[in-house]
Amino acid sequence: MKSADKAIAQEKLPVIKRVGGFLSRYMPQLFITLILLAGHLSFGILEGYETVLITVGVSILIDLFVGRLYTGKWKNPVSGYISGISVSILIRSTLYWPYALTAAISILSKYVLRYKGRHIWNPSNFGISWMLFTAPLFVAGLSVQWGNNLLPMLVIWMLGMVIVYRAKRFHVTITYVISFTIFAFIRSLITQDPFLAEIAPLTGPMYQLFIFFMITDPPTNVRSKKGQMLVVFIVALVEFILRLNQFVYAPFYALTIVGPIAKFIDLKYFSPKS
Repeated sequence: MKSADKAIAQEKLPVIKRVGGFLSRYMPQLFITLILLAGHLSFGILEGYETVLITVGVSILIDLFVGRLYTGKWKNPVSGYISGISVSILIRSTLYWPYALTAAISILSKYVLRYKGRHIWNPSNFGISWMLFTAPLFVAGLSVQWGNNLLPMLVIWMLGMVIVYRAKRFHVTITYVISFTIFAFIRSLITQDPFLAEIAPLTGPMYQLFIFFMITDPPTNVRSKKGQMLVVFIVALVEFILRLNQFVYAPFYALTIVGPIAKFIDLKYFSPKS
C-alpha cells in the first residue's frame, strides 16, 4: 500500500513542478492582474474592460512589431502585457484614444529614449506622466484607495513583497515606503493635515503598482544596491517637494525626473568599460 502511494506521489510530482514553475515564471503578470481585479471588483476602478483590451492590445502589438524591427527577433509579450495593464489601471478618461496613445508612448519610449543601448525611463511611468502633463483635459490619474477593506490590500502587499524579494528588489520597496512615511509625517507638520491622511495613498492600487513595479524595474534601476536605495530616497524627496507644491501626480513626475538622471549617471560613469 505504501509503495502504491509512493508511486502516485511520484506521478503527481512532475505536474506540481510544472504548476510551480508556471507560477514562479509568471508571478508578476498574475500579481498585476490580481491588483486590477481586486481594485475593480472592490471599488470599480476601471472605466470598462474594453479599456484594458485596448491598452494591453496596443502595448503587446507595438512591443512585438517594433521589437522585431529593432532586434530582429519576436519578443516575449510579457513586458507589453505588464505595461498595458499598468496604463489601464492608472489613467482615467471618458475616451478610448488616450488609453491607446498612452500605451503606444509607453512602449515606444523603450526603443526611442535610449542611452548606450539601454532605455532609461520606466515605460509605463513615462507614458502616463507624459499624458497627465500634456493632456490634462482628457486624462486623469487613478485616485482610489482601498478604503477600510484591508483584505485585498494585505493580500496584495504580501504577494508584492514576495515578488520583489525574489527579484532582489525588496530593499528598493522598503526604502521607498520608509522614506515616504517619514516625509508624510514631515508634510503633516507643515500642512497641519492629519498624518493618516498624508500616508493614506500607500493603501491605493496606484501605489501598489508604483512601489512593486515602477521603482523596482530592473532595466531602469541603477547597478548597485546602495545606489538603488539612494535613488528611491531621492524619488521620495522630490515627490515630497512636489506634493507640497500641489502636484497631484507627484510620484509619477518624481520618478520621471529622478529615474533617468540616475540611470544616465550610472551608465556613463559606473558601467564596465567595454
